[in-house]
Amino acid sequence: MHESSSVGELAEFLREEFKRYSPGEKLPSSRTLIERHRVSPVTVSRALARLAAEGLVVTRPGAGAFRAPPRTDPGAAADTSWQEVALSADAAPEAVPRAVDASGVLVTLAAPPPGVIEFNGGYLHPSLQPEQAMAAALARAGRRPGAWNRPPADGLPELRDWFARGIGPGFTAAEVLVTAGGQSALTTALRALAPPGAPVLVESPTYPGMLAIARAAGLRPVPVPADPAHGVRPDLLAAAFHATGARVFVAQPLFQNPTGAVLAPEHRVQVLRIARAAGAFVVEDDFARRLVHADAGPLPPTLAADDPDGVVVHVCSLTKVTSPSLRVGALAARGPVLERLRAIHVVDNFFVSRPLQEAALELVGAPAWSRHLRAVAAELKARREAMTAAVRLRLPELALPYVPAGGNHLWVRLPDGTDETALVSAALRAGVAVAPGRPYFSAEPPAGHLRLSFAGVAGQAEITEGVRRLRTSCDEVLGRGAD
Repeated sequence: MHESSSVGELAEFLREEFKRYSPGEKLPSSRTLIERHRVSPVTVSRALARLAAEGLVVTRPGAGAFRAPPRTDPGAAADTSWQEVALSADAAPEAVPRAVDASGVLVTLAAPPPGVIEFNGGYLHPSLQPEQAMAAALARAGRRPGAWNRPPADGLPELRDWFARGIGPGFTAAEVLVTAGGQSALTTALRALAPPGAPVLVESPTYPGMLAIARAAGLRPVPVPADPAHGVRPDLLAAAFHATGARVFVAQPLFQNPTGAVLAPEHRVQVLRIARAAGAFVVEDDFARRLVHADAGPLPPTLAADDPDGVVVHVCSLTKVTSPSLRVGALAARGPVLERLRAIHVVDNFFVSRPLQEAALELVGAPAWSRHLRAVAAELKARREAMTAAVRLRLPELALPYVPAGGNHLWVRLPDGTDETALVSAALRAGVAVAPGRPYFSAEPPAGHLRLSFAGVAGQAEITEGVRRLRTSCDEVLGRGAD
């Protein structure tokens, strides 16, 4: 039996059994529960922790577990209606009211109901995560001298140096800040580079989490159309800088989310030159470099590596290729802007947990790290091929303009006139969760789209079954027979 199911079953049994105990009465010892229910010590510990979180059990170190006293009557419900006026009044003077819309992010974070195939995930399936290597790294990190001391605000020097070497030649640890993942780094960058009310240029379509950051900061995202295979169009980027006076452009030059595009070699120099002429920064979100597929060939360097003038503010992270809980990333820049980035980072976060930084160092320094990267590259390639073949065979009416050699998903265009929301709902009823395309656009989208992730499922069989279920939902919404 899987450990998590054992925990749930034991917790449910104990929840009923403990009702026979009086408040404050001591419960059976862990050893007794292990022997009685034939489960592991870890299962007992987790089950008791779950009951303690529910307020049913109180644990006392060295004494055992006790039935918790009954909860007191919370009394009348609180009246928070005043907040509606306060929050509206607070936003009134702003040129661009701040709005926090997390729907585009939550769709990739929310776990689907049991039995639903997860084509909307943003992270590797647990079977692809280096769980044993991470556990070993965390154990070694915990034994390091000073592992629980306060770290330097900028991050551990050794970890900053490791990130610097990955960004490109010439970067040093002094130009890198360790952050709590890529989302935190993007938040710091946008807050540092643009005042509330300012325009910020973004690729169209682009990552919804970045759009949410911008709007929450009171910024005005301005879309710049991109080619599905070759990235942002330099001519339109130059026109957008001229028309808006923007001083920031956010880009994903490698395996862009959601299109999978790689910025064309001839466009890289143009993007940097256009931004430099506009006196603007380019925020490079290099989230997918370690999600390369086995058949990708040599990768282009980071934009930051080709930028001697400090135009690029670079963001990267370990999270995507390891685990959603290993929230360790980096923010790199050159020149005076680094001081502003550092100030905002320190005010917002103080520092990133030292044990987590130590564990990240242990992980990337172990022999298992390179083996993990090779395994992920091979598996992502196989999954991409399986999903591409299934979509082309069973869903020929969905356009697949570009098949990327990196990242964790495909981006498909729906037939003109398709009700995207209805299709997403029908898919969920059919047992497959997909990400709608609308949140990826900062303005009106040219057509309906879906983002189909192949990294968050258990394997290729689930990909095939998920596409079959999506065929069923397409038949329902598009009104066509199965092909």
